Amino acid sequence: MTVQFVLHLQRHDTVLRVPRTGAVVWDDEAVHAEAYAADPQRYALTALTPGVLAPQRARVLLRLLLASRAGLDDATRDTLARVTRVLALGLAPADVLSVLLAVRRRRANHRHVTRTVLTVLLEHPHAAQFAQARRGVAQDCFEHALGRATARACVDALRRGARPHHALLRSAAASQRVPALYRHGDATALVALPPAAGDLDLTAQRPETVTATNRGDLAATLVHLLRGGPSDELLPAVARYTDETVAGMPRYDGTVALVLDDSASMRGYGDREWAVASQVAALRRVLDRVCARLVVVPVGGAHGRPGGATDLATGVLDALSGPVAPDVVAVASDGYENVHPGDLARVTATLPRVGVRTPVLFCQATFGHADDLTLRRPAPLLPQRTFWHGDDLAPLVLWMLSHVDGAAADRWIVAELRRRLAAASLTLEGGS
Repeated sequence: MTVQFVLHLQRHDTVLRVPRTGAVVWDDEAVHAEAYAADPQRYALTALTPGVLAPQRARVLLRLLLASRAGLDDATRDTLARVTRVLALGLAPADVLSVLLAVRRRRANHRHVTRTVLTVLLEHPHAAQFAQARRGVAQDCFEHALGRATARACVDALRRGARPHHALLRSAAASQRVPALYRHGDATALVALPPAAGDLDLTAQRPETVTATNRGDLAATLVHLLRGGPSDELLPAVARYTDETVAGMPRYDGTVALVLDDSASMRGYGDREWAVASQVAALRRVLDRVCARLVVVPVGGAHGRPGGATDLATGVLDALSGPVAPDVVAVASDGYENVHPGDLARVTATLPRVGVRTPVLFCQATFGHADDLTLRRPAPLLPQRTFWHGDDLAPLVLWMLSHVDGAAADRWIVAELRRRLAAASLTLEGGS
């Protein structure tokens, strides 16, 4: 998948609509069809990229259900089945029902459609609300999945306590939930469907009031260390929290250059002192564990502490002119450029004109989610991503390497998305 396709999934927010009559309204269907045809497995996994919008994840689920899996190898089939299940259980019920209605409208009758419909109606943590709030829709989807005659025969069997014809309906959940779809005595309640059952971005709960020490365990420990805490106690804790942050992340067999802003502004002030510097230090430690080769180019700094001016443009040029050509240059900074303001923007805009194709990215460290960044955009045209919490670090590394061309980056991204798929599956299975 290209960076452009991922950005499309993160920015194109029109809703998938299934009107009562007429065609399914899917304005970017051709984009999804092309991406699926290029690589079905990678396409499916891309839905688990942090920041992908819910309407786009619904589109991915729809494409996975509509497409035949004939001719795919077993590994690809398994990946598509796992992603389909995670999306069906993790997306908001209203989105899932819209997808199932679209599948019915398109008359897709694949086996994986049947499995997905029954998974939603029998295993979803809010399946009981489906029958209460959208009984007609759920019943239509159920009959489309099994065929009307088979579906109603199974309902009759379940009502009598007999063994239904379909093997997937021989469960305790089926004996209760399937007959509820045909409980004609009760009017469908005019109630809203519940929200999504899970967070597919795997984002932990964030603090409402941000402080220097509640932005993740690794950064908090680094704050205490920078404030002069006992290093013999804090350094082992830093190592332990770094291990926890990178646990399970694949190893990237490539070179990343990190231009590390260590200027005076990175220290911060008052209650924010050392907060931003600690997040950049945490990012450096994570990259050092994940990357086979990490080249750090400090900008500013004095005697091991933040100090001096910020010359980010020179740092980028130094990173590109080193003995080992990096696959990507990441600038980690708070965004205050106080030496030749605008120089970073001019230099990075010139690089492609002189034949430099190495991507340069701006990783903006902030204190919290509500920082005013108006005066902290030194190169607005560069790809940019903010980070302020420990849980932002793994998605940030994924974002960095998604800009790199080459087999090593592709392997890393697929492995990391598989890790996120496994984590999302575990979370949803525990909650369903």
